[in-house]
Amino acid sequence: MVRRVRALLLTALLLVTGGVMSSAPAFAVIGGSTSTYGPWAVRMLVDGKPACTGTAVTRQWIISASHCFFEQGQPVADKRISFRVGNLDMRKGTTVHPVPGGRAGSAHADMMLIKVPPMKIRTARLATAGVQPGQAVRQFGWGATCTGDENTCQSPVLKQSDLRVVRPDDPRCDGYTAPGGSDFCMEKVSGIPAGGDSGGPVMSISPQGTETLLGVFDGSDRQKIAEAGEISQQLAWIRSVTQR
Repeated sequence: MVRRVRALLLTALLLVTGGVMSSAPAFAVIGGSTSTYGPWAVRMLVDGKPACTGTAVTRQWIISASHCFFEQGQPVADKRISFRVGNLDMRKGTTVHPVPGGRAGSAHADMMLIKVPPMKIRTARLATAGVQPGQAVRQFGWGATCTGDENTCQSPVLKQSDLRVVRPDDPRCDGYTAPGGSDFCMEKVSGIPAGGDSGGPVMSISPQGTETLLGVFDGSDRQKIAEAGEISQQLAWIRSVTQR
């Protein structure tokens, strides 16, 4: 049985308020640290409440996890969705809304591309090669900083955690990834992504300005193991959508 724990916060459970967010713990994700860099990171909201994370891959396209855009199997209407961009503190970012009908989901991975009006932010470089076992990666998101009721501890500021890629056939990855699949498996180093981090960037660790988007986070066990859709495998699809 698949043990995957999706990191989407369902709209029915999105009870986070400004006051709660302001009192969120100072720890990152679950563990980790506060991020000081991440111009391409995007916060997704549904009905004005924190939902998921995303990444600007062009000035008009955001990539996130497909499951963030569905409730009980039904699509979330464009008019209910907004994004905060341009600031590590989501309360200070600029709000952009999806272009009606400008949404495209991958047929092979938990990824969604969303078209928005032009954004004045730095966009992420896309990986052209796959990740390798043992590779150090860094995940970014505004998600939960606690276990339990993750709605009560969504972070208002961008957080990050360091992880390490492990082989997809590692027993710890059972139910998350498999050889030849669309996702890669990661083990915790300094933190683990959780609810609200879904769709967020998994980047290479490089000097500022040269990071590469390796994956789109889509699930974790909240303890030691996480998974992300691999960008390099979906590169042709991403380019075909964003260049049309």
